[in-house]
Amino acid sequence: MENDLKGIARRLAGIKVLNDYVEYGGIAAAIPPYMEMFSIDTACSMGFCAEHSTVAEMLKHGEYHIKALVAVDHEGNAVPPCGRCRELISQLSRENLKAIIEVKNGVFVMLKELIPFDWKEGIDREW
Repeated sequence: MENDLKGIARRLAGIKVLNDYVEYGGIAAAIPPYMEMFSIDTACSMGFCAEHSTVAEMLKHGEYHIKALVAVDHEGNAVPPCGRCRELISQLSRENLKAIIEVKNGVFVMLKELIPFDWKEGIDREW
């Protein structure tokens, strides 16, 4: 499944310049059931990550459990999610800590391995 997922993300990856201030597609992400989106980068840092836009697309469809995720750069190489994306994914559901993430070409880890000292551990409430 991971190879199919990576292929899906690769279809969207590729830097596209909109104008002097905005480019997009430098990073693309895919999450089953094959929701995929890309990053938007702006001159004043108001853009957003591919993983965030993919999560927004999932939520639009009532999905929030993530079993696997891959993000690729414009050359198609796997890249790990940034800290902000890791946190967003972990807050959607505790089950997402078991999501398999390709952090480097051919290297797969669970999200919980990328958040070793999760601030939410020990909080006694359902989320």
